[in-house]
Amino acid sequence: MVDAAWYLGHLFYKKQDDMSNFWVFGYGSLMWNPGFGYLRSERALLRGAHRSLCVYSWVHRGTPERPGLVFGLDNGGACHGIAYQVSEDIWPQTLEYLRAREQTTMVYREHHHHIELDGGENVEALVYMVDHGHAQYAGKLPLEKQLEIVRGAAGKSGQNPEYIVNTAAHLEDMGIRDTGLAWLAARLRGLAAT
Repeated sequence: MVDAAWYLGHLFYKKQDDMSNFWVFGYGSLMWNPGFGYLRSERALLRGAHRSLCVYSWVHRGTPERPGLVFGLDNGGACHGIAYQVSEDIWPQTLEYLRAREQTTMVYREHHHHIELDGGENVEALVYMVDHGHAQYAGKLPLEKQLEIVRGAAGKSGQNPEYIVNTAAHLEDMGIRDTGLAWLAARLRGLAAT
């Protein structure tokens, strides 16, 4: 039989050992505008969730009266993105920043998932998954409807078309082809430049 005090102590020290290894997984604007300091960044793969334009934006790229659309991680599939390693000494401030940025309306849930870095290393990262029960969850919308919503939307972080075009361009630079996103970006490029 395992001594409970030893076991709890072992878990505590294991957790302390892991304290220098903080990772954040970016799949939308965090890829091209992380907004926090980091030790290194690397392309990464998250399995079990996919990037989806499934969140009505009421703050950053829209308003409650004229919502925009932003990405969320939805269940199923896989998602390529960027993993950022953050040092222990700035992790509390980084987490505070991410919560202020990503959780303004609590449409995302904080999760820790294993991701695979391009170099083959597996790490545990903080990811923001969409909350299906939230009023801002849009689900899977047809591309034409996405285009209609995004076209005229803007919020405190800027124009919604700019967000779509920047994300599409970053994915293209990484060699990741998302046909639906490419279709949207091609139709929005003129609007994002204005």
